[in-house]
Amino acid sequence: MKLSVLSGKGGTGKTLITVNLASVAEDSVYIDCDVEEPNAYLFFEPKSFKEDIVAVKSPRVDINLCSACKKCLEFCNFNALAYIKDKLLVFQELCHSCGACSILCPDKAITETDRPIGRVMVCQTSPKAPVSLYTGFLDPGEASGVPIINRLFDEAKNEADKDIFIDCPPGSSCLVMDSIKEADYCILVAEPTIFGVHNLAMVYDLVRLLKKPHGVVLNKCVEGENPVEAFCQDRGIKVLARIPFDKKLGEISSNAGIAAMEDKKYHEFFLSLLRIVKEELGCERATYPKR
Repeated sequence: MKLSVLSGKGGTGKTLITVNLASVAEDSVYIDCDVEEPNAYLFFEPKSFKEDIVAVKSPRVDINLCSACKKCLEFCNFNALAYIKDKLLVFQELCHSCGACSILCPDKAITETDRPIGRVMVCQTSPKAPVSLYTGFLDPGEASGVPIINRLFDEAKNEADKDIFIDCPPGSSCLVMDSIKEADYCILVAEPTIFGVHNLAMVYDLVRLLKKPHGVVLNKCVEGENPVEAFCQDRGIKVLARIPFDKKLGEISSNAGIAAMEDKKYHEFFLSLLRIVKEELGCERATYPKR
C-alpha cells in the first residue's frame, strides 16, 4: 500500500499523522517529499544514513563556437537564455533542464553539465520506531524539487512490498502531484476553520483530478461548529478520523516525540486509522503488533 498524506498548507498536522501511521505499521517505509522543509528525521532519530547528491543537467556555452543564430533563444519557453553584447548568457534559475538548446545548436556551442540542486538521504532509524526513512533536501534558492522527489521514489523502489507512507509538501503544486502520482490512497488533513475549508478544497480538487481514492482527517477539533466537517458532508467526503485539540499531543510532537509510541490512547487511535484506510482500499484486515 502506498499512502500519501497531504494538506492545503503547512502546520495542519500532515507530518504528525504520517509519522504516527508509519510507526504503528509493521516494517514500513517513510518517504518525506516535503523537500523544502523536511523534518521526519527529527522524529525517527536515524542512527546511520547514506547520502547522495541530486543534480540536473545545465547548459554550458562555448562562446568561441557560438555563431549567434539564436535558435536556442527562439525555442526556450522559459527565457533561460539571452544574447547580450555578443555573448550568450544562461540564467540557471529559469532553466528547466530540458536539453533542447544543446540539441538544436547547429554549432555545438552548447553542452550540458551536472548542476547540484540538493541531496537525498536513506536512513536506518532507531529501534523505538523502526522504519526505512527516505528524505530529500532541496538547496535554498532552487526553483523545483521535482528531481529530488523522483529520486526518492527511485531509491525506494525495492521496498514496494511494504506499506509506504508519503509525507507530501503543502499545497497543490507540481511537487505535490509528483508525491501522490503513485499513491493508492490519499489522506487529506484539515483544520476546523473557514481557512481550513479553503485549504481542503485545494487538495480535494487535486485528488479528484487525479482520480485518487481519498478521505479526510480533521485535526485540532473542538466543540462547536466545524466548517470543514460541513464541507465534507455536503460533498460526500468520508471523514476517516477526528483528532481533538489536545495539549498533550502538541507537547509530544513539539518535542519530536511519536505519540503512538508514548501514549497508549494514541497508539490505538492511529492503529484504528490505519485499519480504516486498509478497509477503504479493500485490503485484507491487517493485524499489527501492540506496543
